Amino acid sequence: MTLRRTRAYAASGLVLAVCTMFAWQNATAAHNCHAAATPGVNWHECDKKLLILEGQDLSGANLFGVDFTSTDLRNSNLLGANLEKATLVRASLADSTAKGARFDRIEAYRTDFSRMDAQGAVFASAEMQRSNFQDANLTNVDFTKAELGRAQFHNADISGSRFSFANLARADFRGATFTASIDFDRAFFFLTRIEGVDLSNSAGLSQWQLNMACGDARTELPSGLTRPEDWPCQFQQE
Repeated sequence: MTLRRTRAYAASGLVLAVCTMFAWQNATAAHNCHAAATPGVNWHECDKKLLILEGQDLSGANLFGVDFTSTDLRNSNLLGANLEKATLVRASLADSTAKGARFDRIEAYRTDFSRMDAQGAVFASAEMQRSNFQDANLTNVDFTKAELGRAQFHNADISGSRFSFANLARADFRGATFTASIDFDRAFFFLTRIEGVDLSNSAGLSQWQLNMACGDARTELPSGLTRPEDWPCQFQQE
């Protein structure tokens, strides 16, 4: 091996070592559970439960897998943040901004999303039973395969959202509004509350879904579908 080649190998090895060192330092600096709440902060899989983080700017933050159980995140800026696999059980995100945020596979039982602006956000395969989305802006949101049993959507704007394959058992859409087609393809509609909802422009609805749901004479349906004879549901008359 020539002296020039030996020096080249030595130099490349030094460069690799230096690059590895800097990469490790950058990764360590980036992932800091003790860092303050700032835009772009990296709290990857950190424990942030039972905290008051109201009004914080977490735009663009990496919040993957963070435990926010019972944490107050009201009025927060979560614009473009990644909360995939985060735990938000009984947390409050009321009045927050979360446009384009990622909520894939979150655990959010009894979570307050009311009045949240979540345009274009993704809640695919999320666990959100009994969560509150009242008065929220949910336009063009992806709820594909989400668990939304008993979730509340009163007065929420769900224009252009996708609920395909979602579990909507006993979810309440009364008062929800939308100006663009909603995708309900193969969503589970067991006792889903759709009284007074105009579904005439929705997509993916089938008769078997309506037969399980709870509507009334004011519910507008897509062409070709009919109101079941047992509408309104019995519990509405009690």
